[in-house]
Amino acid sequence: MTQLPADTRRDTSLSTTTAQQQTLAWGVHAFTASGVVIGFLALQAIFVGNARLAFIWMAVATLIDALDGMLARKAQVKAVLPQFDGARLDDIVDYFTFAIVPIVFLYHFQLLPAGATLVFVAAPLVASAYGFCQAAAKTEDHYFTGFPSYWNIIAFYLYAGHTPVWFNGLIIGVLAVMVFVPIRYVYPSRTVILRWLSNSLGGVWGIMLRGIGWQLPDPAPGLVLGSLVYPVYYTALSLYLHTTTS
Repeated sequence: MTQLPADTRRDTSLSTTTAQQQTLAWGVHAFTASGVVIGFLALQAIFVGNARLAFIWMAVATLIDALDGMLARKAQVKAVLPQFDGARLDDIVDYFTFAIVPIVFLYHFQLLPAGATLVFVAAPLVASAYGFCQAAAKTEDHYFTGFPSYWNIIAFYLYAGHTPVWFNGLIIGVLAVMVFVPIRYVYPSRTVILRWLSNSLGGVWGIMLRGIGWQLPDPAPGLVLGSLVYPVYYTALSLYLHTTTS
């Protein structure tokens, strides 16, 4: 049997390893990109009036977003595929699933003030477009700058809480403005300070949200109010860390 020279064998092994790394890296990017398909399925559910299914798809999109960053770091996608901007892909998918889809939900289910619907549609969409394009949208020490476009969560609570449209408009307007205010918000899975507590409370909160989702369209008011403990904690922690660590 003819054997390859030692140097050639090493080169062949290296190329095989590189091919495997590239395949894995492209797989991570494909996983991120699948979020747009999930977003489309959420829109499809919205258009047929199935709010519960729409929120299920939005939750799946959130899960993809929660996992793809960790997978990208493990696969070292920046080093393996330097010609492809995974961060830009992530921002495109997030803008679609966290901004466009939930705002369409609010519009379709008539949860916005009828006299100025276009204003309350445009405000969060334009504000989030600005937010995603900031160079410091995510800081090096793992915070979000400005309200991080959690419009899917906002849509969920406004629908589940049966809040009046004037209140919905007020919340949308205030949060759209807060996108432009450079307060640093906790990145739950990556901000180091109290990460264990944030993730633990977030896990309990996720279980409560599933319970609310199961009870839609008329969840128990006590469960909805109780679930607000985590958003209040998240906001308070973000404001505290912004003022003490900035």
